[in-house]
Order: sequence, then structure tokens, then C-alpha cells
Amino acid sequence: PPPNYLSAPRNRPEGKVLETVGVFEAPKQHGKYETGQLFLHSVFGYRGIVLFPWQARLYDRDVASPVTEKSENAAGHGSKEVKGKTHTYYQVLIDARDCPHISQRSQTEAVTFLANHDDSRALYAIPGLDYVSHEDILPYSSTDQVPIQHELFERFLMYDQTKVPPFVARDTLCAWQEKNHPWLELSDVHRETTENIRVTVIPFYMGMREAQNSHVYWWRYCIRLENLDSEVVQLRERHWRIFSLSGTLETVRGRGVVGREPVLSKEQPAFQYSSHVSLQASSGHMWGTFRFERPDGSHFDVRIPPFSLESNKDEKTPPSGLHW
Repeated sequence: PPPNYLSAPRNRPEGKVLETVGVFEAPKQHGKYETGQLFLHSVFGYRGIVLFPWQARLYDRDVASPVTEKSENAAGHGSKEVKGKTHTYYQVLIDARDCPHISQRSQTEAVTFLANHDDSRALYAIPGLDYVSHEDILPYSSTDQVPIQHELFERFLMYDQTKVPPFVARDTLCAWQEKNHPWLELSDVHRETTENIRVTVIPFYMGMREAQNSHVYWWRYCIRLENLDSEVVQLRERHWRIFSLSGTLETVRGRGVVGREPVLSKEQPAFQYSSHVSLQASSGHMWGTFRFERPDGSHFDVRIPPFSLESNKDEKTPPSGLHW
């Protein structure tokens, strides 16, 4: 069959037109994608390139476990025992040309870190960086030597026509990964589906700060909401329970998430965002529910799978960001 050419919209005064961006490749059923692999995101549709893979433990509460009885976990509520399985995720760059088109569906500045100075509440963001699951990648190839527009593309990658894919890591990418992996690396991914709404949570430990003679531990967590059904639903409320090893249990309620009440439809089935939490203890748990509204005005609650907040045992220097 003829090659499957990819097209992407390009803004013109008279409207949007399609232009060829590359040739589809067969998605990998086994193994992982290499640094430099071009892809389209299967859910959000942006063009991206793989920087490097991470090996995560996926705790999927939708998969039947051999242990079916309920057990009390540290968070204090009954839950199924879930065994983690290894799953590949990727650190990727998002094409800057696509960021405006996905900003209502997925934050493009969701990767944040603590500043390397005394301001305990200062958070910095790296634009156009994302975490992508293996099944989200639709690989393609391109003859363009700079196929992705991102300020870090040419700092991190260089073109080598003898390689497949023809974009290889520069020393700066390897050094950046090594220096910053304590706050970049994901280790656990949690997933659960309620009434065809799938919630995926990825927590990240960001570091510890001293404030008013006590230690404050910070985490960020990335959440994706996916509507697996054709019925349109809208997120209206969030209800969090945050348990700290210090013995405190906090309840947080509010409208929407990150100031939005996203609609999940067949055309736009997913929404992804990041937020942050701090504890005065080195570990804890979070769980809760999202309340959704159907077109007829009825509501239903979607479970957020419980996840641990764990701190790194060996504290490292916080990242210095992107200054070279």
C-alpha cells in the first residue's frame, strides 16, 4: 500500500490548510521507542519527539487481581490489592506550533520544579515538556532536519542521517537527564475507571524546604481524565482527602480543577492537568473523587485511585533549570 502521509493544519489568513509532516510508521507492539523518535500524540494530537524513556510501575485498579478481598490500606479506607506492572513512559518535547491548539485540553507547562534558593514557595515551569505512555505514541518519520519547533530541540538533539531515527542525543541531554532525574523521574502510575471515566494519576516528589523551623515536603501530581463513553459529561467538583504521616487528615473540596470545569466528549475525550501538594511529613497518601454532571443534570462521582506521596531518601540539590 502507498505510504500513510501525516498532515497537520497550518494557519493562513484565509483559514487552515493541511500540510504534510511525515510518514506514519507501524506502532511498536514490543520494545520501546528510542531517543529522537517523532510521533503524534494519539489523544491530544500534537507533534512531539521522544527525549528518553522511563520505566514506571503501573497500578491499574481495572485489572482483576488474584486477591479479591478488601483490605485496609494506610490511607484508612478499604480497597482492592493492586499489583504493579512495569510500563514504559517517555519524556517528550511538544511542538510549540501545536501548544495553542491543545492548551484547553492539556497543560503545556505542567512540568514544574522548586527553585534552587530560599523562597520556599517558588515554582518554575518548563514549557512544552510532557510525559507520554507507550500506547499514546503514533510514530512517524520525516526528512525535515528540524521537524519539531521547541527551544530545547537543537540543544538536546542533533541530526545524524546514518541513524534510525536520525535524531540523536547531544551530551547536553544526557547531562540534563542525569542532573535532574530526581524531580523528573516518574516511578508510580495509578489508574482506575468509574462509569467509563478513567482517571490516571502520576505523582512526583519535588523536594524539601525549610519553613519556620520545620520541614515542608513538596509533590506535584499529573492527572488525566478520559471519557471512554460517547455520552458528554462535565467535571464540576473535586473532593480530595490528604493523609500525612504526621497523623493529619485534610479534606479539600472545590469547583472544577485548575480553575476549569472541562467537558469530556467523543470529539474531545480527555483532559490533563498538574497540581501540587505539600506536607510537613516525608510521606503520605491522597485519594478522592471527581463529581461529573450528565446532560440531563444528574451527577455521579468518579474515584481517584489512592496513591502514595513518598520522598526520596537521598536528598539531592534541586535543579538549576535550563541555564547552561
